[in-house]
Amino acid sequence: MNLTLIQEQPLVSNLQQEQWKSMVKEGAVGALVVYDISNSDSYESVSRWLTEMKDHADANIVIALVGNKSDLEHLRAVPTEEAKNFAAENNLVFTEASALNAENVELTFHQLIKSIYEMVSNRKFDMDGGEGGANNNNLKGNTITLTPAPKDQKISKGSNCC
Repeated sequence: MNLTLIQEQPLVSNLQQEQWKSMVKEGAVGALVVYDISNSDSYESVSRWLTEMKDHADANIVIALVGNKSDLEHLRAVPTEEAKNFAAENNLVFTEASALNAENVELTFHQLIKSIYEMVSNRKFDMDGGEGGANNNNLKGNTITLTPAPKDQKISKGSNCC
């Protein structure tokens, strides 16, 4: 099963078509579009990313909209309700998470994988492996196992993330 992560970065706005196609792996059944809750420009780019994805990915790809840096609530520039409503209007899975302290990261992946499972179970993906479609090799026999982190694992307090 292929998942794609799209995260807004300053250089990303100048992507050419071939670079975009390489970001959305052929046969991807899920994608994460990540914006920074403390940066409204980052959030405003989400619509563009969704348009690009519709142009280059399978029509039934499951997309999760993730507001990152939820640990920076005091710097919030994007209201949760606004992003949640946008996600609902566009049939996106929605969560807010913090990569810094791992809050809701596991939940985000669980929700995405559950939605992908439901989509695949309902046979909504192009099983013939057409352009951008998920083929049988991507959907058969692959197992993703999620295990909780050990309780004694320390979470980095550095700020080198996203």
